[in-house]
Amino acid sequence: MCNIAPWWGDEDMAQQVCVVLSAAEREELTAIAADRNRPRKHVERARIVLASAGRHSPQQVAHSVGVSRPTVWRWQQRFAESGVEGLLRDKTRKPGTAPLAAETTARVVGLTPAFREGRLCTQPPHQATHWTGRAMAKAAGISLGSVQRIWRAHKLQPHRLRTFKRSRDPSFAAKLADVVGLYLDPPAHAVVLSIDEKSQIQALDRTQPGLPIKPGRCQTMTHDYKRHGTTTLFAALSVLDGSVIGRCMQRHRHLEFIRFLNAVERQVPAGKPIHVVLDNYATHKHPKSLPSRMRGCWLGWRAIRAGPSTSLRPRPPGSTPSRTSSPR
Repeated sequence: MCNIAPWWGDEDMAQQVCVVLSAAEREELTAIAADRNRPRKHVERARIVLASAGRHSPQQVAHSVGVSRPTVWRWQQRFAESGVEGLLRDKTRKPGTAPLAAETTARVVGLTPAFREGRLCTQPPHQATHWTGRAMAKAAGISLGSVQRIWRAHKLQPHRLRTFKRSRDPSFAAKLADVVGLYLDPPAHAVVLSIDEKSQIQALDRTQPGLPIKPGRCQTMTHDYKRHGTTTLFAALSVLDGSVIGRCMQRHRHLEFIRFLNAVERQVPAGKPIHVVLDNYATHKHPKSLPSRMRGCWLGWRAIRAGPSTSLRPRPPGSTPSRTSSPR
């Protein structure tokens, strides 16, 4: 029970509440003050009310709890108005700054896209191609943080650019399903390899040997280097287990590509059908590398040995990633 009545303290006349607790309220507040899992502010408020119920002055209550006298008066008044529940929740407060008007938000959203429906709708200042946060804040008369919050809420990212290229190949869907199917649902008892190459790799070496790492000293190397020409890396990735078959060669022609295929042939168990994912590079489309054009080459021979062969399907122009597939 809590009585709201004038109470004049000895040293101050600001206290207006006399706290009187019932047995249930005292038990509940004691449990809150002794609960170590409670938020600190709840424990502090419960201790203020318990100390106030003992007829102590605000100065004594503030000193025992470790708060100021205005804090004691505030929570005495809150307890008098709302009871124990009022100690466990804070009153709603108005925001420090007024929220942005809907017209300002709509203006920022409308100015952000540089192009809409194929035409330039808003022109960023200073001959820029895209709006920056600070430029938009200056144009809209708001802060940079407000602009960033509006962009984040509307999922606008004017600083990013993503490229695309639509394929004009009428068989794009069939070729895409052929390639993706090899990754997601490969044929049983078959080997699926993804083959690619990296050309023009610089073979660099340091001008002097470095010192290895040791306690108290990091590894060292010279800042300059010397070139030993370039090399080409051919690699075949097994989709099943992630193993890689690699070979470095001096040049990047169909002859080196066929030599690499022969090296792969020696490492793949005999009798297994082989499916290959390739891109549309000229080396891969050479007549001696396609089974449909020349059966005596590595791909054609391997496909005949493993079973019926199908021709290599060139990848859809402009697709990403650029891949084709063929059983071997």
